[in-house]
Amino acid sequence: MRITNPEIFELQADFCTILANSKRLMILACLAKKEASVGEIAALVGTTAPNVSQHLRILREKNVIRARKEGQTVFYHLVDPRLVQACCLIRSVLLDDLKNRGLVAQEVRPDNLIVE
Repeated sequence: MRITNPEIFELQADFCTILANSKRLMILACLAKKEASVGEIAALVGTTAPNVSQHLRILREKNVIRARKEGQTVFYHLVDPRLVQACCLIRSVLLDDLKNRGLVAQEVRPDNLIVE
């Protein structure tokens, strides 16, 4: 078998760098169910609003999220929810491996890790 379009793998690798940060993954999980403001995201993720803003800038630059302004508040939402599904699938594989090795004591669902 021969790879006919290696450039797509380069693009994918570059895109995946945005997923190599736990705060950004948590932000994506927050936005999976509904749009949210910087303050709402910061409270859910457990970090500061300036830190969330930095991560949101990176996600916007990669066209992962978009912003919508309502009055003085900016709300962020996902461009394509399939990205969260892909992250959930990766977490599922990780959790299954941890469970099989006896490293997870309780049942953890990969699609429900954010408490609102």
